[in-house]
Amino acid sequence: MKFLDEAKIYVRSGDGGAGSVSFRREKNLEFGGPNGGDGGRGGSVIVECVDGLNTLIDYRYMQHFKGKTGTHGMGQNKSGANGEDSLIKVPVGTQVFEEDNETLLADMTRVGQRIVILTGGNGGFGNSHFKSPTNRAPRHANPGLEGQEMWIWLRLKLIADAGLVGLPNAGKSTFLAAVSNAKPKIADYPFTTLNPNLGMVETDGHSFVLADIPGLIEGAHEGAGLGDRFLGHVERTNILLHLVDGTNEDVASAYRTIKGELEAYGQGLVDKPTIVALNKCDALTPDVLDARKAELEAACGHEVVTLSGVSGSGVREVLHMLLKEINARRAARKVVQEDASTEGWSP
Repeated sequence: MKFLDEAKIYVRSGDGGAGSVSFRREKNLEFGGPNGGDGGRGGSVIVECVDGLNTLIDYRYMQHFKGKTGTHGMGQNKSGANGEDSLIKVPVGTQVFEEDNETLLADMTRVGQRIVILTGGNGGFGNSHFKSPTNRAPRHANPGLEGQEMWIWLRLKLIADAGLVGLPNAGKSTFLAAVSNAKPKIADYPFTTLNPNLGMVETDGHSFVLADIPGLIEGAHEGAGLGDRFLGHVERTNILLHLVDGTNEDVASAYRTIKGELEAYGQGLVDKPTIVALNKCDALTPDVLDARKAELEAACGHEVVTLSGVSGSGVREVLHMLLKEINARRAARKVVQEDASTEGWSP
């Protein structure tokens, strides 16, 4: 299945059904009176978050979604049926934006969440609605209200606990494959990862989701390489793991390149807790490893860990560091949720 994380679609809610003009006519009934029913409401456009989806590929080929028109009212005070809603199913982590691609309408973060994007038009009143002591036989009814229409953007941002960032060939996919059952493409040339990958990591009886995104290069925020659009998939993470290729002769420059791209992208990524790791240490001699570790620590201003996704050296220690931060963030969110649920309560 091809990965697609952004789609533009047209949505329109259904028109309301028209009210009916009708009069009661029965044998031996002298004064029948009006009995026209109301029209039904038009169908709404609803976005629902469902399990089992991980891409927006369906909306590349089907881009128009319309609610059904409400049924017209009928005689004998029969109201028309409401129009069928148009249901748009999206994966967890999908955001819905207006046509300007900036105004956020909804953020779908949990399975079962439903948001009404457009409400169907109200049905028109039948003539029985207008009868009064001074107007015993109204001969008019209201038409149904028209539905609303708009273009919207669907943008998928994967939900993961931790994210991998780094230059192409920094060993991100190798690390993901080493710590999870994910099977990303691994090769010795740049940009082997063209789409984000998720892996479930299990360590010390706990588990968390790790996201791997395509590598960044200098100028990615201006469209160089694959661009920086994939950084949206690590926006929701608790912590980032910045992998620096230890075989790179200028590890400080590699670190500053990624740091600059995170700053240019914004969205708080540069402020996230980040572990900087010197990768591929199995390919370095002890003297070279010490020198490049010191160079990288001077560039980032804090301690750097060393690891190798191939040999497994240092991997377990990095997983412990990731899990510690993730558990701390989870506990903090739980406290906030409990405080919110008890706010305003009194015995």
